[in-house]
Amino acid sequence: MRRMRTILFALLAGILVLPSFLTTTSANDSKQKEATSEKEGEIASKDEVVYATLSATGERQEIYVVNTLEVKREGKVVDYGSYSSLKNLTDLANLEQMDQRVHFTASEGKFYYQGNMNEEPLPWEIAISYFLDGKKITPEELAGKDGHVEIQINTSANEKVNPVFYENYLLQISLPLDSSIFTAIKAPSGMIANAGKNKQVTFTVMPEKAEELVVEADVVDFELAGIDITGVPSSISIDLPDVDEMTGEMKTLADAIADVNKGVAELNNGVSQLNSGVGDLRAGSVQYKNGITDLDQASSALVNGSKDIEKALETMSHSLGNAEGIDVSGIGQLAEGLTTIANGLGETTEGLATLKQNYKHAYRALDQAMTAIPSYDMTDEQLEALKKSNANQEVVGKLIETYIAARTAKATYTEVKQGFDAVDATLQNVIGALTEMRNHLATMAKGLASSEEDMDGFAQLQQGISALSASYKAFHSGIVDYTDGVSQLSSSYEGLHDGIVELSGGTEDLEKGVSELHDGTNKLHESTSDLPNQMTTEIDQMISTYDKSDFDAVSFVSAENEKVNSVQFVLKTESIKSEESEKPSEPVEEKKGFWARLIDLFK
Repeated sequence: MRRMRTILFALLAGILVLPSFLTTTSANDSKQKEATSEKEGEIASKDEVVYATLSATGERQEIYVVNTLEVKREGKVVDYGSYSSLKNLTDLANLEQMDQRVHFTASEGKFYYQGNMNEEPLPWEIAISYFLDGKKITPEELAGKDGHVEIQINTSANEKVNPVFYENYLLQISLPLDSSIFTAIKAPSGMIANAGKNKQVTFTVMPEKAEELVVEADVVDFELAGIDITGVPSSISIDLPDVDEMTGEMKTLADAIADVNKGVAELNNGVSQLNSGVGDLRAGSVQYKNGITDLDQASSALVNGSKDIEKALETMSHSLGNAEGIDVSGIGQLAEGLTTIANGLGETTEGLATLKQNYKHAYRALDQAMTAIPSYDMTDEQLEALKKSNANQEVVGKLIETYIAARTAKATYTEVKQGFDAVDATLQNVIGALTEMRNHLATMAKGLASSEEDMDGFAQLQQGISALSASYKAFHSGIVDYTDGVSQLSSSYEGLHDGIVELSGGTEDLEKGVSELHDGTNKLHESTSDLPNQMTTEIDQMISTYDKSDFDAVSFVSAENEKVNSVQFVLKTESIKSEESEKPSEPVEEKKGFWARLIDLFK
């Protein structure tokens, strides 16, 4: 016990001596600092780290800056900034602020001090919203809730701050999510990684970009630690990637587009020729329709004329057959009448020959045009696939309409083609019969004129007229059948002609559509012909947008600060906790220090 007291007295004596020693040392230090303070110091570089706390919804709460100065030469130093308060983090030297200038004395090496700022805005506007089961909710109300949570983080430029930070800094936003609380986590534009037993969701916002970032999850008893937001210069140099393979593929694409444009050009020429041919077909069809209509309208006159001839021959045959002791002085007039009839039949024959020739030309043109229309059929599946293709749907619609009209016209033509074929042969037979009849009448008229006094000739006339009358009945019946056929043909051709007109309209629309399509493919070809070089240029421009390797840092606190090496931003939102988790824990007994325990020994 006595030994212990001896030791204590020795210690106490040392303590009594210590203040004088410290006083001496402090005085020496003061003299040294006084000598140092008389010299002008020099700063080699400066770093700024801007710390800010945000509310759970993103409003700024507190902000302070930790300044790190590399002092090249010891002495009096001036730094710039508008601070509400200062704190020396290096030694016990005083910091003085006058007119946004911070004065202090520093030795060589690193010097740290903290400056608190009240009203200074941050370079980014940050707004955080919370939704529970689709309904917006405040952070306080969300704490401790269960359900499906969506967190929206919106970032944009703060127009009140030097835009250099928004234009050259990228933001990294991290949300630490407790796996016991958050499940089924989704972050479409973020990266989800494991962080121990928890999950870490990280977003990157590129310079000059306003973003809306979304995190979704199912939660039980919602709590969220603070969201970490870091702003750093996007000073990473980005090398141009090897794009040879990609440009090769673009060259192949450009060549394919050129081939498509060439094919569409050929299609355009073909459709133009088709439309021209269909136009000729339509013109020929109009002529044919008019001709067959005229022929049909003339049929009644032809039938009536033939009927008159039939009755005249029948009357002549009847009269000559019952004539006894007839006066042959009127035979000359009869001969003249027969000559007139023969001449009329000759004119009719010539008219029918001309009609036959015109019909033959028109029918040949019609047949060639109709034969040129393809006879293949497209299935409903093929038509539906064409409608669902990437081709211009307006042009596709016109193609399908034209296809249907062409198929209708071809089918109608096939049905009436036999009637068309029969017209030429029927006209030839009619012309032959009329020619033969005209010849008989002419011969009879000539015979009557030369044998007006000859009764034997009169007897031959009786027999000839009787035979002619009998054969003419059959001929007249043929004329009636022929005109009925012409009437049916004329009626049928109305539908065919309507189909040709519709086909012509369709090919005109098709030509316009394909022409527009060709204009489009031509423009596409022109815009993609230099696609590889365009792609390389675009890649260079895109990389230059995000390559900030030549960025020179500027001070956040004052534009007067020079030799700024780096400026970083470290932001954190306040956490969201339920009331139970915020209850204060039981106080822990404070541990006693050395001096307290030493004094206890004397009690």
